[in-house]
Amino acid sequence: MCSNSFVLTLTCDDQRGIVAAVANALTALGGNIQESDQYRDPLNNRFFMRIAFDTEDTATAGALKDRLGPVFTAYGMQAQVVDACRKPKIILMVSKFDHALLHLLYQIRVGWLEAEVVAIASNHETSRKTAEDAGIPFHHLPVTRDTKVRQEAELLRLVGQTQAELVVLARYMQVLSDRLSRELAGRVINIHHSFLPSFKGAKPYHQAHERGVKLIGATAHYVTPDLDEGPIIEQETERVNHALTAEDYVAVGRDIESRVLARAVRLHLQSRVLMNDHKTVVFMPG
Repeated sequence: MCSNSFVLTLTCDDQRGIVAAVANALTALGGNIQESDQYRDPLNNRFFMRIAFDTEDTATAGALKDRLGPVFTAYGMQAQVVDACRKPKIILMVSKFDHALLHLLYQIRVGWLEAEVVAIASNHETSRKTAEDAGIPFHHLPVTRDTKVRQEAELLRLVGQTQAELVVLARYMQVLSDRLSRELAGRVINIHHSFLPSFKGAKPYHQAHERGVKLIGATAHYVTPDLDEGPIIEQETERVNHALTAEDYVAVGRDIESRVLARAVRLHLQSRVLMNDHKTVVFMPG
């Protein structure tokens, strides 16, 4: 059974002695490093690090962060320590197309994704039965131009009430306002087809079919006020050809979207994604 396991992530200006200082500080706490990744961005001289470690005692993540405070301060680090044994609370949002939602729920059920879904929210009733069958509270949050402000306030209330750490837009087909995007910065992941901005609007796969696209892809990214231009976490493409129908394109797209979103959520929940201005540093599992 998992216990006394933590993940430390940090970023700071690159300088001598960072790795040794962190390793020595963890050793002094009785820590045993299980996994370590690091990266230096030469363009802005920033250093990024992720360390998974165990401890001999039963300290909390907050207590460990406090005890590591001197080394964080000495190197000007922005650092986080999280309990690797906990299941982060997440909210899944969906509209009518539920393929990504169902894939996430399956990966959670089989244990590949370690998370607790505290709510499924939708602007439609389509997924209510899915939520009820899974024993997950369902929240119908219909939205119109006139009710968008109230609807987003209700979503924020739901995030606070459930203490959700992440909101996943599993084909939630509503654009979040700039205010909400800023309020939940770094805590909302979205999935979209990689045809944007070339194929905007309705039926992007049909548009791609008409243009003879040879690669279909999907992108998972953090939500920002810049529509579909947030920092990218994960992407994938698959080759298609002239023999496929538009419906075949849609089917391929559904598969890719589901896989890419699940991988991005897993990477985020495992503290493997660090922000680097408008980009991300992603430490992939070994």
